[in-house]
Amino acid sequence: MPVRSNPISEIIDPTVKGTLNVLRSCKKNPSLRRVVLTSSLSTVRILAAGEFPTDNNNMLDESFWSSEEVCRKNQLWYPLAKMEAEKEAWKFAKMNEIDLVTVVPGFIVGPNLSCHLSHTSSTVLQFFQGNCRAFEPLGRIGYVHIDDVATCHVLGYENPSAHGRYLCSSTVLDYHQLTTVLSVVFPSIPFSKSSPPTNTPVYKFDTSKAAGLGVKFKGVEKMFRDSFDSLQKRI
Repeated sequence: MPVRSNPISEIIDPTVKGTLNVLRSCKKNPSLRRVVLTSSLSTVRILAAGEFPTDNNNMLDESFWSSEEVCRKNQLWYPLAKMEAEKEAWKFAKMNEIDLVTVVPGFIVGPNLSCHLSHTSSTVLQFFQGNCRAFEPLGRIGYVHIDDVATCHVLGYENPSAHGRYLCSSTVLDYHQLTTVLSVVFPSIPFSKSSPPTNTPVYKFDTSKAAGLGVKFKGVEKMFRDSFDSLQKRI
């Protein structure tokens, strides 16, 4: 996320304050049942090398939080803003007895319903057009279909036993693994195979909690196919 001068005033403060403003409004509604907040897996996966799990198949679960030090050192302002916003939301919810559930998705891919392309959809469009520069720096991340994220929100709201955080990711791939899969699905698209090395340790996300709600994650081929078909109708 580009920053003109001050990441605190431009990104972090607006994200945190915006989240808390919504929760303050929710507090005023006596009929409120539950609040479901959208977070991001960037609040989970950005860790110092020694903080990654070395057992349980290198699984990151809902108990993990990204390293504030690593985010600041690498000027990763969006993940830092999302992490601070979610943590403040949990504090506010506890103090005000709000039943809060957070959905924590990876890189969301799928059809675009808005009349305008989102930043993510624009990035995917560039990717399909052969401009892979936006994807290469992402390194190893989790991908998830937008339908599965929506489903997790609904189930997180409707299921009385839902609680806490829910990680949403179908698979974790680095750039080379992603292009290898998509080259089979889209053989006519010249995905760049050259990419900088990924230094992030191999890890996975434990999404068993979301699966327990009833979320059945679609594969990466399906999410990018649906995104491609949606974009084709617009261009």
